[in-house]
Amino acid sequence: MPDTAGYGRKLSILYARVSTEEQAKSGYSLAQQMEALREYAVKEGYEVLEEVADPGQSGTSLERPGMDRIRELVATGGVSVVLAQDLDRISREPWHYEFLKSMFEDHGTELRALDEDGDGSPMGEFVRYIRRGVAKLEREDIAKRSRRGKRRMASEGKIVAGPSPVYGFRYTKDRKSYEVDEANMRVVRRIFESVAAGRTLRSIKKGLEEDGIPTPGGGRFWSMAYLKQLIGHDAYRPHACEEVKALVSPEVAARLDPNRSYGIWWFGRKRHHQGHKSEDGPDGRRYRKTKKSVWLDREKWVAVPVPDSGIPRETVDLARERVKNNRPAAKTGAHFWELSGGIWRCASCGRAMSGTRVGSKNSERFYYRCPNRATNGPEACPNGKHHRAERAEAEVWEEISSLLKEPERLRAGVARMLEDERRGDPDREMRRWAKRLADAGARRSRYQDMAAEGLIGFDELRAKLAELEADRKAAARELEAVRGKAERLASLQVQTEALIEAFSSKARAGLDLYTPQDRFDAYKALGLKVLAYPDGTTELTGGPLPRSNSETPSSSRAWRLPEPEPKAVYLASHRSRSWRSSVSCTSRSPDGSPSLSR
Repeated sequence: MPDTAGYGRKLSILYARVSTEEQAKSGYSLAQQMEALREYAVKEGYEVLEEVADPGQSGTSLERPGMDRIRELVATGGVSVVLAQDLDRISREPWHYEFLKSMFEDHGTELRALDEDGDGSPMGEFVRYIRRGVAKLEREDIAKRSRRGKRRMASEGKIVAGPSPVYGFRYTKDRKSYEVDEANMRVVRRIFESVAAGRTLRSIKKGLEEDGIPTPGGGRFWSMAYLKQLIGHDAYRPHACEEVKALVSPEVAARLDPNRSYGIWWFGRKRHHQGHKSEDGPDGRRYRKTKKSVWLDREKWVAVPVPDSGIPRETVDLARERVKNNRPAAKTGAHFWELSGGIWRCASCGRAMSGTRVGSKNSERFYYRCPNRATNGPEACPNGKHHRAERAEAEVWEEISSLLKEPERLRAGVARMLEDERRGDPDREMRRWAKRLADAGARRSRYQDMAAEGLIGFDELRAKLAELEADRKAAARELEAVRGKAERLASLQVQTEALIEAFSSKARAGLDLYTPQDRFDAYKALGLKVLAYPDGTTELTGGPLPRSNSETPSSSRAWRLPEPEPKAVYLASHRSRSWRSSVSCTSRSPDGSPSLSR
């Protein structure tokens, strides 16, 4: 029986990870890993404190909910070992493993993988590190070869198949070419013909939805941004054979029929970078994947001929001309929207509330509403409440100004918020990463000395230096990230002090001199969030606002707006609701044409 005080206990944490959604859904790989770890823990006499799994999480990032949980458990102390089946289950980056190992050792915890070999000596550690580095270089080399292979495939006039083809086409049996999907292409022709005839994108969107035509992804609600991107895609625009020959290699040109026309599918227009990010939200820490796309130079694009869509060229060109300067109509008028920029969000779907106006120029009124509900109807979002802008903004400002009038309560809220955001010891993390940078410089000198003495060849030296440079850059990025977080937290405290001082000076003057822009800046600086619920109530949350009954502001109260306006109630404590931000971006290529991304 283990000692209940913890003496003599060998506590372990079991960690398993799979990287793909398919593996995460099946669960077989996770179960297999956990079974092997349990057997090992029993054999070695470890008591399992907790089993932690990261389904569907990439090994190239430490931004994972399971890994964060392990770090929290280790930080509490008393954990003897963290076990994983393989080194790459912990991370696919060698420096990640070294960083975690160093961090865990500070708390007396060992990080161990069942596939590790070596005797624990410095030479054994060096061999393991080199093995992990070689594996990383091999993966990068495989990725480079894959990119070269895809580019060569496109230069041979073959489609590089993705999850789905361009709408209106389907893959051939060998998935190396397109053929027209007549059922979907009829929808594409309808879109082009409607735009060319002068119909708006909004009316086309509504018509497709009313007719029950699903989106390319199988959804119900079409996006006007997607419709515009579709119109700009060169796969639908017929090109004469001579035009296509000028864009492709002689080998591909020789296979073209001079009596036919072709569309163009472009390969290599963008380079995509995948990443992971975690952030603190109203309901705890949230994790999401990020994707950054960079346009490549036009000369690097590879043209692949595809079958003619059957849409006349003049129709395509006329449709493009009609949407070329198409922009959303300005609805803000002369009103400054103090709660824009993601400050006010719909609590049902997470979308940022948008501004709209009704009435004539001499009697116009301004409202906040959920754009998802306004665009896609009640089935997309149940929140149909409209909030009169002037009144809502005045009520939010009244609550926030009451907080600014009590500097000590605001400072206490900021101190609590800063404490929540500080995960670990930033100074200690900065020292650790700075030491890692210094170690990288020392190891570089040792490798060069070994090469000079003939102990390693120059090919091996180049491989080691390349790996070392990757580690150095990664450590520099992490150091900069820790510094940036520390600076951001310090800046927030400074901004809060500036807000308090500015408001106090204006209050002493006997006037509320804050402009709408000043209020917007104050909300942003304080991290304020406002949530709008379908029942008409609103909630102020985030930043240094009170979070418990003991911190309820003396000025908090409920109010009701005159009918037929919806009511708005300030809630001092958090409500257990969740929301996610949804950002829609329209990107354009270097030549100004829209990008078709789905």
